[in-house]
Amino acid sequence: MPVPTSTDAPAGGGPELPQERRLVTAIPGPRSVELLGRRQNAVARGVSATLNTFITAAGGGILVDVDGNHLIDMGSGIAVVSVGNAAPRVVAGLTQQAAAFTHTCFMVTPYEGYVGVCEALNGLTPGDHEKRSALFNSGAEAVENAVKVARTVRQRPALVVFDHAYHGRTNLTMAMTAKNMPYKHGFGPFAGEVYRAPMSYPFRDPAGLSGEQAAARAISVIATQVGADNVAAIVIEPIQGEGGFVVPAPGFLPALAEFARANGIVFIADEIQTGFCRTGDWFASEHEGVVPDLVATAKGIAGGLPLAAVTGRAEMMDSVHVGGLGGTYGGNPVSCAAALGAIATMREQDLPGAARRIEAVMLARLRGLQERYPVIGDVRGRGAMIAVELVRPGTDEPYPDLTQAVAKACHADGVVVLTAGTYGNVLRFLPPLVMPEHLLVEALEVVEKAFAAQA
Repeated sequence: MPVPTSTDAPAGGGPELPQERRLVTAIPGPRSVELLGRRQNAVARGVSATLNTFITAAGGGILVDVDGNHLIDMGSGIAVVSVGNAAPRVVAGLTQQAAAFTHTCFMVTPYEGYVGVCEALNGLTPGDHEKRSALFNSGAEAVENAVKVARTVRQRPALVVFDHAYHGRTNLTMAMTAKNMPYKHGFGPFAGEVYRAPMSYPFRDPAGLSGEQAAARAISVIATQVGADNVAAIVIEPIQGEGGFVVPAPGFLPALAEFARANGIVFIADEIQTGFCRTGDWFASEHEGVVPDLVATAKGIAGGLPLAAVTGRAEMMDSVHVGGLGGTYGGNPVSCAAALGAIATMREQDLPGAARRIEAVMLARLRGLQERYPVIGDVRGRGAMIAVELVRPGTDEPYPDLTQAVAKACHADGVVVLTAGTYGNVLRFLPPLVMPEHLLVEALEVVEKAFAAQA
């Protein structure tokens, strides 16, 4: 087995990394191609990669690969490193904690970091009611545990989720996820008692359909096909992530939340991709004043370390019997230290405000592109969670081939962009919230160049 030598030591990362795009080889370069060969012989084929360039350092808005290329990061590891890679407070916290101890299992001998993260979550999530939190490892795990809490509280079997939803890759969360390929294909049978309602999707809904009308449409499906008295929980992403950054029409979420309250249904916000300042507020539910009963979080919570949580009404969270929630690694002490450092960074640097500034720059530039390129059917999003949906000109027919071509052109020019959407026709942008504006503008120039060449 090859062993890294001193020449393989990564360059220093973090915010001191030069914030400039620089290409010295083709993408991927020769070292990355070499590592790709090793990957193919060692890593299961089912684990995909957006761009086969291997990273050795990162910080701010830059990724440095093993060939010395400096790429602009418009993905943040799928909305994870919102505070930037190797953020100083994150590194300091996890380094100090790792030197003290790396694991005891909170369920065996607890530690203060876990409590501190729960206290922070109880204060930050929407609503001023009394709350409790529990910590886990991944977003899918958080969603599953939120469902466990809801079913315990209501003693009902059914879950309602939505078209275009993505909730994870475990058996239950695959059932809750809408898209078949690549998330569900061939992996069934899935967990039962999961029902799907129509989402508010303004670009694809009938013209003029309001959020309240879209909610009435969904509620009608729930009432007639499931029965409100059978529903333990409604689970929804306030802005859908993998489904294509679908922002529901104003009024949709409040109407659903009110229906849930009126019928004793637990309202669960899956804020795994939208949470922690990503959309210009700490949580996307806050944009319309929606207060969920339970909130599932992960991704941006810990500056790149694996951590997830469920936070909710104290009486609901405390309804589960002792020992019913937990897991060996849930709330690992090093991840908790990283989370406390990330949350402190978000506060000190006003990252909700930073997300709003990113939104202003991106929406203006992308809407300008939309005027020139009819393949851009929609520009949408909030904060630093922005997307364009590509269609064949003059129609709403998805254009996934062009979406992939534009993404590949951006990659070749040193900008990491992601795709998404039920139809594979959405370019999504998730820059780190600490990205300097000059890099953001340069990335958008590369996107514009890709459209000029491909569209």
